[in-house]
This record gives sequence, structure tokens and C-alpha cells, in this order.
Amino acid sequence: MKFSAKVEKCGLSPMRKFHPYAVKAKAAGKYIYHLNIGQPDVETPKAFFDAVKNFEQPVLEYAPSPGIPVLIDAIQKYYDDLGMHFEKDEIQITTGGSEALQIVLNTILDDGDEILIPEPYYPNYNTMVNLTGGKIVPIPSTPEEGYHYAERSKIEACITDKTRAIMCTNPGNPTGVVLTPDEMRLMVDIAKEHNLFIIGDEAYREFVYGGEPLQSLGQFEDAAENVIVLDTVSKRFSACGARVGCIISRNKELMAHTMKMCQARLCVATLDQIASAALYEVGPEYFAAVRDEYKARRDTCMEGLKKIPGVVCECPKGAFYIMAKLPIDDADKFQIWLLEEFEDNGETVQFSPAQSMYATPGKGINEIRMAYVLEQHKLARAMELLGIALEKYNALNK
Repeated sequence: MKFSAKVEKCGLSPMRKFHPYAVKAKAAGKYIYHLNIGQPDVETPKAFFDAVKNFEQPVLEYAPSPGIPVLIDAIQKYYDDLGMHFEKDEIQITTGGSEALQIVLNTILDDGDEILIPEPYYPNYNTMVNLTGGKIVPIPSTPEEGYHYAERSKIEACITDKTRAIMCTNPGNPTGVVLTPDEMRLMVDIAKEHNLFIIGDEAYREFVYGGEPLQSLGQFEDAAENVIVLDTVSKRFSACGARVGCIISRNKELMAHTMKMCQARLCVATLDQIASAALYEVGPEYFAAVRDEYKARRDTCMEGLKKIPGVVCECPKGAFYIMAKLPIDDADKFQIWLLEEFEDNGETVQFSPAQSMYATPGKGINEIRMAYVLEQHKLARAMELLGIALEKYNALNK
């Protein structure tokens, strides 16, 4: 049987590919501190479930392809409250932020086209770009520089006649980097000057820890033709299983093309949309409490990491991930060893090795991403385990 060359370019998710090892470790009686997947443990607001319970229509019909009006209205109001106005036809509902990105990439990329993405990046970007026939061109960054990338010289050095777009996750997954207003302005200006789309994956907008106002590429109305915003309820409301996201753009031609794909997949699940609309009714106190919780968790992780010799890690400014360079030879091998051979009082830890978060060959081999989505005492123990494991692993591999 022959398979698509595009799908054969795709790899497995580093967040999930060690699952078989984890299953065996658990079967052997080990307790694993899971830092590998960004699944929040914060409770989903009760409004979501109440909306489902109160659904009384006699027939569960197809929803409109662009999304149900009550959800579009809720998203429109959310952005109005942030000082950014979008018309209703500039918002399309998707099956999570992932489908939003898939639709946008299939709308703007042809075989051989290039998209600039700062590395390290969310590894599923590889799959989504590969399936379009396009290519990721990485904007380089390093752990020693805190993974900062918003420099004109770095970005313009990557632009060719095949470049169609720049994409940035802000706040960053996996790095936790938060762009300053000046850096956002720079990114938008470069896109305008080179006639490129600029895609903002803004799933983590609420999770900023320096007191910054919430930001979006959508605030740059002078770049209406260039800016595409991707958003989702997954992280903001701890509703990852809802699978509700959206595409937002003032570019009418782009939105007309993305609508073709929205219609081809018919619609997003009706009940998930109705329940997600209710999520937007939660007040600012919800976000303030969640933000404080994640900041405390981040600080717990950083306190533990600072005690481990040889770790290179700058304190992230946003999202709920930490990227760290470890004093090891290979993070994949280290992770397998942690699950197969290591334990301390019956416990071990799982993270996401970072090599597949890079497009540049050889980069990221000794870097990891950790999601601080556990309670503080669990994170403190996970950092302790990491330190013990590194000492033992390096002693064995001298």
C-alpha cells in the first residue's frame, strides 16, 4: 500500500510518544508526575456544564458552519472588552484551536511555500505544515537568550520569495516567552513590509505574570489584511475537551476562503458551542485566581530548577510551560531511562523532550518542556526527582 508523502513526513507527538513506556511504568507500580501534557487541572467553570444540562431542543441539529450566533456574540464581546472590535463575519468557530490552524494553513500555503516560526515551537505545527506541502523555516533562539526571537535581523534573514507567513505563539508554547508591545509592533511591521500574513496563536493570552495588560495581534488595525488570530476556550477556561476555537481576521478574502473549509466539515458540535458561549460569562475574578495559581506553580518549579547544577533556564513570563536545557546527552534517552529504570520511593517524572520542537537538525537534543499543571507540592517533588535522576543518570554515563 502507498501512503501520502506528506503524512510520512509527520512524526509522533513528543508529549504522547512515551505513553507506552508510562503504561509499563505504572503497571510496575511507579507513580509518575506528568509534566508532559498541557492539560490544566483547574476546574472548568460550572457554567459550561449547566448550559449542557439546560439544553432542551427536541432535535440536535447541525449548527451553522461559521458558528452559532450566541458563541460568536460572546467572543465579539470578549474582544470588545479588550479594546478590539471585530465584526461578526470576521469570526469563525472551529473544532478547537488546532482546526483553526489547520484551516488557515491550508488556505495560505501551497506545496513548497514557507512559513516562519520561532523555534522551539509547538511540535504539532510540524504535522499541520507538512500536510499542506509547505515548510517551516525556523526563526532561531537559544536557551541562553531565554528563547527571545523578536529581532528584525533574525526574522528578515529567514524571509525568501517563498515566504507566505510568520507565526508566533504569544504567550509562547513551549517557551513561555511573552512579546512586549514594541516586539509585537515589530513583528506586524515586518509582515506588512514584506506582504506576509502574521498568525497569532493566542491560546494562552490570559496567562501572563508580570501584570501586563492582555494583548493580541488583533489590536493592530492598520494591519487588517495581514493579521490572523487563532483562539480557543481550551486553556483560558480549562475546557480542553470542549474542542471549540476560532479564526479571527479582518481580511475579508481570507475569511471567504476559510469558510469553504468550515462548510466542508459542516459544523462544530452544537452542544460544545452552546456550553462554550456560557464560559464567556465568567468574571475577571476567575482569571485573576487562575493566574495567581499558575504564577505560584511557576515559581515553585523555578525554585527547584535553580537547585539543580547545570540546568539552563530563564523564568518564563507567560503560558504554563518551562523550557530547560539539561546537563545530559539526549533527552529522549533520559526520558526512557526515567520510565524504565529510575525511581525514588516508587516515583518518577515525565516531560516532553524538545528535539522535535526544532526544525534545525541537532538542536534541542538536551532540552525539555515541562508543563506546570500540577499542584505546587507535586511540582516541588517533581523538581526534586529531576535533580536526583540527573545526578544518578550522569554518574551511570560517565
